[in-house]
Amino acid sequence: MTMSDDDILAPRRSRSGSGPRATSGKAAPGPIIDQEGHEIRPETPEQGFRQFRFDFGQGNPFGNLTREQRIARIEAIAKLLDIAFVLPGTNIRYGIDGLIGLIPVVGDIITTAISLWLVREARALGAPWYITTRMLGNVALDGVVGIVPFAGDAFDVMFRANMRNVRLLRRWLEKQPRM
Repeated sequence: MTMSDDDILAPRRSRSGSGPRATSGKAAPGPIIDQEGHEIRPETPEQGFRQFRFDFGQGNPFGNLTREQRIARIEAIAKLLDIAFVLPGTNIRYGIDGLIGLIPVVGDIITTAISLWLVREARALGAPWYITTRMLGNVALDGVVGIVPFAGDAFDVMFRANMRNVRLLRRWLEKQPRM
């Protein structure tokens, strides 16, 4: 015997019509209990939606992060861009910078923009002008040479501008006094 969709969604009513799902218009005789045994207050949908909200405090990647979290994010993005993958059968590492760079002009603009964002983050961490200038030089060299088809992509794989920039930032941070 198969059940209809209505029986699955709402159990059959008793013959006397006096069950909790009776259509007499009366409320259920007892409290509504959830799976964990807690009582659920009956409320209107408007009341439930007033209490519903999103809290981006912990999961927001662009929220207020600590210094260590920012540095970890910069390093993770630099690794993804430059050394995330290994060419099978070799020891050559490459990242999505080399892959996206295969798209003529647009790919190099995208990866250069991400690299510039990393430099901006380093500046927000307090890196001085001479460090950010060297970082910008690495990004500019990577972006300009990267525009050349195929040879530029090979240069992207070997030069690894983002990892160089993270190394520059790390060296500067290690020289700073701890707070």
